[in-house]
Amino acid sequence: MSKTALIVIDMINTYDHPDAEFLLPSADSVVPVIAGLLERARGAGVPVVYVNDNFGQWRSHHGELLDRALAGRYAPLVEPLVPDEESLFVVKARHSVFFETPLSYLLDQEAIDRVVLCGQVTEQCVLYSALDAHIRHLEVTVPRDAVAHIHADLADAALTMMRRNMGARVCDSDELWN
Repeated sequence: MSKTALIVIDMINTYDHPDAEFLLPSADSVVPVIAGLLERARGAGVPVVYVNDNFGQWRSHHGELLDRALAGRYAPLVEPLVPDEESLFVVKARHSVFFETPLSYLLDQEAIDRVVLCGQVTEQCVLYSALDAHIRHLEVTVPRDAVAHIHADLADAALTMMRRNMGARVCDSDELWN
């Protein structure tokens, strides 16, 4: 029997980067969807793992990242997604949630073989994470309404690549955990 984890990618964010103006409208639209996924996952006992950029601050830990995001201008995009006491948190340095992080080990220890990827950015971190999950023989699901993009055309292409090349299930979030 498969065990699933919900992976929340880069949503603890200050949006203080060059592409933010292009990302913000899409991020704003997915926050309520991800908040709903978090509620449903937690209610169903599905483990939640936040994997987040460290923003180049190698001294940072998840509490510091969260505090900085909640103190920033875009706190309303972070507040509905705050990790609860049961959530796990992995700090990453590059695009993939797996690249030089302990995520593979964590998923293995929890006997998880299916991941639901949500967060940002569809055509970057979500795409590369889906590929890395696929090559680790994990089943991948990406709810298209729970991933934010910078460029809509590239996001559409990325979702197509995940579905065709990686066998990912691309669906709407309301199709999960029914």
